[in-house]
Amino acid sequence: MNRPVRTPAGVRPALAVALALTLAAGASAAWAGRDWYAAAHDDAAAYAVQRDEALAAGEQAVQNLNTLDHRSVERGLDLWESSTTGDLHKQLVDGREEFTGQVKTAKTVTTARVLSGAVTELDDRAGRARLLVALRITVTTPDSKSSDKDSRMLGELTRTDGGWKLSALGQAPVGGTAAG
Repeated sequence: MNRPVRTPAGVRPALAVALALTLAAGASAAWAGRDWYAAAHDDAAAYAVQRDEALAAGEQAVQNLNTLDHRSVERGLDLWESSTTGDLHKQLVDGREEFTGQVKTAKTVTTARVLSGAVTELDDRAGRARLLVALRITVTTPDSKSSDKDSRMLGELTRTDGGWKLSALGQAPVGGTAAG
């Protein structure tokens, strides 16, 4: 004869609680996965990556173009050329011989250190960016005297197959208005 199986009191409520907790954990995991997917495929995240890459390349290129040692001028100018593109690159290539002579005659060592930088404009679709970089330039003369100068530079970057490169560089205008 078959006897009905009896379950101890409280087992069914425990099973219901376990099932509810499992469902809640699954829903929470699905929600977190949806949020992760949305963040990973967000255009703002891709834009931020492009901005950060442009800034890092731009800061390095500005530092490169403000660093030159007369003892290794050829290597320094090679670095200048590899950091640039477009008209700026052409100007450096065209003036290389004359500039080499000037640096070797002056016998100076110029080093630059980036203090801060910011991308002021970015068109990631067109592959163009503008940046502002503050740097400290140290010039050491043949008699080992050195002087520091803080400078702000505006640069334009172009995205190339080799990454972001400087396509224009100039001094940033110093603010202030005339009293009058």
